[in-house]
Formats: sequence, C-alpha cells, structure tokens
Amino acid sequence: MVIAVDIVLALLSTWVAFTLRLDELHVPIDAQWWVYGLAPLLAIPIFVKFGLYRAIFRYTGQAALKATGQAVVVFGIAFMAVLLWREWPGVPRSLGMLQPLVFLLMVGASRAVARFWLAGLGGVRRQAKGRLLIYGAGTAGVQTASAMSMSRQFLLLGFVDDDAAKVGRSINGIPVFSPREVPDLVATLGVTDILLALPSSSRERRTRIIAALRSVPVHIRTLPGLADLATGRVTVQDFKELDIEDLLGRDPVPPHTDLLARNLTGKVVLVTGAGGSIGSELCRQILAERPRHLLLLDHNEFGLYSIHQELRGLCVAGGYGVELIPLLGSVANPQRLQEVCETYRPATVYHAAAYKHVPLVESNPAEGIVNNVFGTLNIARAAMASGVGQFILVSTDKAVRPTNVMGASKRMAELVLQALAGQGQNKQTCFGMVRFGNVLGSSGSVVPLFRSQLASGGPLTVTHPGVTRYFMTIPEAAQLVLQAGAMATGGDVFVLDMGEPVKIMDLAHRMVELSGLTVRNEAHPGGDIEISITGLRPGEKLYEELLIGDNPSPTAHPRIMKAHEDYLSWPELEVHLGTLRRASESGDVDAIKAVLRTCVHGYLPQAPGDA
Repeated sequence: MVIAVDIVLALLSTWVAFTLRLDELHVPIDAQWWVYGLAPLLAIPIFVKFGLYRAIFRYTGQAALKATGQAVVVFGIAFMAVLLWREWPGVPRSLGMLQPLVFLLMVGASRAVARFWLAGLGGVRRQAKGRLLIYGAGTAGVQTASAMSMSRQFLLLGFVDDDAAKVGRSINGIPVFSPREVPDLVATLGVTDILLALPSSSRERRTRIIAALRSVPVHIRTLPGLADLATGRVTVQDFKELDIEDLLGRDPVPPHTDLLARNLTGKVVLVTGAGGSIGSELCRQILAERPRHLLLLDHNEFGLYSIHQELRGLCVAGGYGVELIPLLGSVANPQRLQEVCETYRPATVYHAAAYKHVPLVESNPAEGIVNNVFGTLNIARAAMASGVGQFILVSTDKAVRPTNVMGASKRMAELVLQALAGQGQNKQTCFGMVRFGNVLGSSGSVVPLFRSQLASGGPLTVTHPGVTRYFMTIPEAAQLVLQAGAMATGGDVFVLDMGEPVKIMDLAHRMVELSGLTVRNEAHPGGDIEISITGLRPGEKLYEELLIGDNPSPTAHPRIMKAHEDYLSWPELEVHLGTLRRASESGDVDAIKAVLRTCVHGYLPQAPGDA
C-alpha cells in the first residue's frame, strides 16, 4: 500500500513540477511520458534500499524523516543525472531540481499524515481519560511527553517548570507554565493529574513541590527512576504513586558503606525469615556486598522460592558470583537450626524471623512466644555452638514499655540475647539488637492499606485520631540492621534517630489530597473519601518509644544510637523461660502474661475494653 502511494506521489510530484515550470496545467506529450515513468522507477528501489518500507509509521520520528530525506536526495541526484544524460525534447533541465523538492514535501507529508492517523492522535481530545500537566520540562519530561503521544489515556495540556528561561515558551507545541500558575490551570483547564518528571531532583526539592501541590485537587504521581528512563521503559503504565519518602516528607538515613561491608564481604551469611519484608531486603543488600555464601532460611515455601529466584536474577545481572542456598525450616525447630549452622558454619547471622502483627499475636499469644522468644533462643544457641561471630536480632520500638504480647515477646527476645552475651562462657558470638519503628511497604503496613482503601473508594481506617508512629522504609531498616550489626560489641541495643513521629491521621489526609480527592467530613459533607475512626486494636498504643532508659550513647553513625537497657542475668532469666515455655505449651495465656509482666519492664497489657 505504501509503495502504491509513493508511486502515485512520484507521478503527482512530476506533474506539479511540470506545471510550475511551464506555468500552465500540464498535459504530458511525447518524450515527457518518459519522465513520468522515470520518477517511480528510480524512487521505489532507492526507497527500498534506505529501508523506508520497514518503518512502523505510527512511531515515525526524526530518524525516519532523516532516512526519507536522504533517500529523496539520492533520488534527486539520479533523476537529474538521467535528465542531463538523455536531454529529452520538451523536458527542461530545471525539472531535475524542482521535481525532487516537490517529491520530498509530498513523501514527508504522507508519513506525517500516516503517523497522525495510525496513532489516533486526532481522537485524543475526545477519548482521553485524564488531563495532564507534567512537572519538569527537562529531558525526562520531554521523553515522557513523547511516549505519551502514543497513548489515549491522557491529554497533555502543558509542562510546569520553575526555570524562568523555559516559562512562557513551548516544547513541541506544548506550553511551559510557571508553578504559580498551577492552581489557575487546574481550575480553567480541568487538569486531573500532575506527573512529577523529576527523577534526579533532590528529596528536599520534591518535598517542597509536593507540599505546594497538596492544596490543588489533582492526582499526583511520579516517574520511575533514571534506570527505567535509560532503558526506555517510560510509558503511561510506568507512572507510579508517590514514593513513601514523598508521603513522609523526610530524608532516608544515608548508609556508611564501610559498615555495610564489614561483616559480609567474602563470608558465609545466614538470614532467618529471608522471605519476609525485612529479611528479603536484607538479602538484597547483603548480596551487593558479595558474601561467599548467602543462606536463606524461611518456613514459608513460596516466600523462600520468590526471594531465591529474585536473588538469582540479581546475581546474574550484577555478576556477583555468590552461592545462594535456600533452606526450608522454622526457628521453632532447634534440631533443624543446629543442622544448618553445623553444616554451613555461618560467620554472621541476621535473625529477622518473627511474628510481628500486633492484633494477630495478641489473639495467638502462645504461638507468638514460641516463635519470637524461643525461636530466638534456638537460633542463638545454634549460633553459639557453631562459632558464629556476629548475631544480630531485628527488633522493634514496640518492645519498649509494651502494651501487647508481640512487643513484650520481642523485648523477651532482646533479654535472651543480652543474658547470653553477659555469660562468661560466651566468648565467640557477639550478640546485637537493632530496634526501629514501623516499616512502610511491608505486609500489613499502613501505606499499602490506605492505597487499597483509596482504590476501592474508601473509607480510610484510622484507629485513633491521635495515633503517631515513627516510620522508615524497608531499605532504610535493612541498612540500619547491617550497619549497627557491624558496630556491635556484645549485648548492644541500637536505635535509630528517626526524627519526628508522624500522625497517622495527617498521613491519611495527605494521601487523599495527593490522589486528587477531598476528605469527606462534617465540615465538607460533599468530599470524596471518608476517614473512619475504628478504635484502638487490642494491644495498640497511641505513641511508640524507642528507648526504655535515658541518655543513649552516640556511635560511629550519626543517626544510630546505642541504648543502655537493664537486663536479667542468665540464671535468673532461665527460670522464667522455663515457666514461659510450660505456659506456652499448655496455652495458658494468664501465665504467659504473668511471666512477661515479671520480666519485661513497663509491660502493661490492656484489659478488655481499654481500646
């Protein structure tokens, strides 16, 4: 079809050239017919040679137009050469220059029309589901606009940029506006979405921009990172919801690379709970430090399979050469743990296996104790028996003056390791604990919950208007565990200076507003999304703390502190552990809580109805 069109255009451009040259509507006679036959006879083979018929016309761009121009130039040279050689009567030589120029215009126009028609650009205004501004008129924004031109999902209304040199100008016909104009643009143009095309901007700048846009009723999303841009995967489907760091408005804690590598490079490393949120991120970051062997222990078959497959892919992509060993097993099975430690002799253990959901553990206290307390004791004893050098427990801020079994069980796990570290006979294994706040993006965390509730039309559920939490991302938490573990000297409890806590109610409002929606309440009954107060869950606190005692000590990392926590000696704790084990085996909840009250400072279980 395209060849047929080009044959017609070659003939038509020849007629136009004759008409312009002779200054009258041309009717070919005699030798002039040879010129009409010459044009397509030369053009089609040249176009085939230049690959013009291999192009996908809906994606025609500068490269295709360049190839078309080069092909027509070669055609023009050949066409002129034939006219000079034959000197047909009635055929002016100037036709050799005029006809290729007309032919170039016609062929270029035909490609542009084909692109416009095939890409359906003429129907975008009618069919677009959203009206978009791109914040950022740099390379990423322009590439995104180009990729979006193939999609009917959004109608691009303009760019927004704080560079005064760009404001008031246009990019490919799309105007560039100032950030100050955004509220008026939203009102007058009906903007529904704003895309942040700022993949290399600082966190401070992104936070400032997002804060300025919160009052505008539009859905704010962001582009993937620079790696995705470089691989050309920028499409409408690649747009993401705002990062967790954007929602929190705080900078992540930067890692110290020397601390990350200290207990990992060239060593055998074991991660328990490797298929979980924290455990899997620990594995990813440990892999980058190139241990000799990485042992992945988990009782969840699918979780273990998933992280093993992912790490295998990372090994190939990064050329790490690390031997990955997936191990099915539970920390509640001491024989399996002893077998693993004796067989592989790990130098470093990161113990992330735990039951962590407060309401579930509150409803199943015996299982929480078996897994969190005695699972920690089992893996600690196996580590000591096999000569593990560093043993790091992943703990939680809920271990501080807990009101729930989960927090109390994690504090008991800390007490176990502190008591073992204080034993005179423990010379080889250095125990350390890392305590941090809520991990966003993990299973059951608040941001994914709010996102799913927004997608279903609400309401967003908040347990209490005053609930506040410390937050960090999964990569942040994993980096903290690795770095703090490298600083452990025996029985240390490390905590992170996490800045100011975040009110969950404020986070809910922020997510609603950044989705382009409004909160429905008594003051605004016509809003889009309701925020429902459900009441504190069993064992839940309004405020979390990171320290039991006071005056934490600084460490080599400016954002990591060492707590000074009292603990029981091993002989004294061993008696309580025996009572706790018997209570767990018999399912005696009252006896379990009695032991926790005795051993865990500040443990005050809520009575029914306190929530």
